[in-house]
Amino acid sequence: MRYRLLALITATALLTTTACSGDKKDETAATTAPSTAPSSAGGPAREDADLVIWTSEAASRAVTPIAQKFGQDNNITVAVQVIAADLAANAITANEAGNGPDILTLPNDFLGGALQNGTVKPLSLAASDLTAYEKSAVASVSRNGQVWALPYGMENLVLYRNTKAVPQAPATVEDLVSTGQAAVKKGTVKRALSLPVGQEGDAYHMHPFFTSAGGSLFGMDASGQYDTTKIGIGTPESIAAAKKIAALGEKGSKVLSRSIDGSNAIAQFTAGNAAYLISGPWALADIRKSKVPYDITPIPPFKGGKPAAPFLGVQAFWMLSNAKNPAFAEEFVTKTMNTPEAMTAMYEQDPRPPVRDDVLAAVSAKDADMGKLAAGAKNATLLPDFPFMAGVWPPLGQAYATIVGGADPTSTMQKTGKTIESAVKAK
Repeated sequence: MRYRLLALITATALLTTTACSGDKKDETAATTAPSTAPSSAGGPAREDADLVIWTSEAASRAVTPIAQKFGQDNNITVAVQVIAADLAANAITANEAGNGPDILTLPNDFLGGALQNGTVKPLSLAASDLTAYEKSAVASVSRNGQVWALPYGMENLVLYRNTKAVPQAPATVEDLVSTGQAAVKKGTVKRALSLPVGQEGDAYHMHPFFTSAGGSLFGMDASGQYDTTKIGIGTPESIAAAKKIAALGEKGSKVLSRSIDGSNAIAQFTAGNAAYLISGPWALADIRKSKVPYDITPIPPFKGGKPAAPFLGVQAFWMLSNAKNPAFAEEFVTKTMNTPEAMTAMYEQDPRPPVRDDVLAAVSAKDADMGKLAAGAKNATLLPDFPFMAGVWPPLGQAYATIVGGADPTSTMQKTGKTIESAVKAK
């Protein structure tokens, strides 16, 4: 399942703390059927089982057999319920109503809204208990000295390259543009780069270019955490970065275009129309199926610029604060899933680089693409999970779209900076 990170955090942040009610479904035993039966509040209903897990379709294929065995071993019924849409929003409201799941899987950017709404409970784990895991993954689900979820897979943007059109990986953005345009001129492809912009913009996909050009969303404090008192949008550095993005846009080299968005970006590459694609692990299955010859490398920086820093997302298991059976939920997450075998199963059914070092090494030995995807996270920064980001992503994305379309970078970034400052102050 392709996952839109910014859509999740925006939906989560927009939730109020008003509880909603829901009806239980009269079912027992594990199931992987998508839940479409509405509760009285219009959301999914909790399965009538001792332990309920809400997850995505892809993750459910790995979780279900593990959960079934856990239920048999503990003489309890376990239901794995696929929530097809709005998983974060449904979990928060259902938990408040007391009819939510015990466990759910969501990325790390769920944490901010979940803490604000009191949706999750910390696990009986410390960071020191997770030394087998990537430090950045553990940090993504930790707050105030507590671990709030068990991470299992990472996702970040990388550069996919059509090796027939462009045999060598570009060292810089400028190399990417020149080699991509040369492939277009040669007739091998129709466009140099496929990167989602769209009419509303895409702040997530544009971030590597923005950071390499010297821009930042927020400042960083001494501990490496975001300092939201230092807003980077509207500053001279952000304006300089926006000018570099504008030079790639529709009135510049035309490498970036609003005609490319989330609905067609990957398809442009898999159809052989684009020399390069900037996307994440969710694109890999389609690319492999397309038979387009490809390679994966980190997103390059601008010449003389800073490293391109994509956002890092980390998929994880969360225990809800109103879990019906917190003891079983805790045991399932911290012990049953906290094994190389379980983490390998998650990778096999929902391919993305595992965050356990031993599992990543093992799968990378068999599938080099996993190691390449993980290498793209070297300069990544965690996706901000502040609830007020619902007021940040839309105006920032729109700013990028208008700049790509030819709007003045200076006035656009200054205006957007004031909008974002208001959103942060209103938190």
